[in-house]
Amino acid sequence: MSPKNVLGTELKSCSCSPMTGWYRDGSCRTDISDQGMHTVCAVITEQFLSYSKAQGNDLSTPQIGFPGLKKGDHWCLCAPRWKEAFEDGMAPLIDLEATDESTLKLIDMDVLKKFSHNR
Repeated sequence: MSPKNVLGTELKSCSCSPMTGWYRDGSCRTDISDQGMHTVCAVITEQFLSYSKAQGNDLSTPQIGFPGLKKGDHWCLCAPRWKEAFEDGMAPLIDLEATDESTLKLIDMDVLKKFSHNR
């Protein structure tokens, strides 16, 4: 059985450049060992990068094995972090076709649709 997205269709790739995902295969699929729930395919913004850095998660600075993110990159974010950013008015748009269906356990579909990059 292939993974599904929040729309109930086949989960699409989020990004292979930069390579993202819990499995580092470009997909926002997950499993029970993924404590962070890296399931939301976000379209990164400067605003979100600044917000994330202020929260203690610097996603913009390159590190060994990580190129650092920039505006426009697609990246599998942790669903709880995206929800926190949403609640703080800083959430980036998301690719619904590349966001894993398990995200719906934490974030309502109506909210996700409002932040759809696919519109």
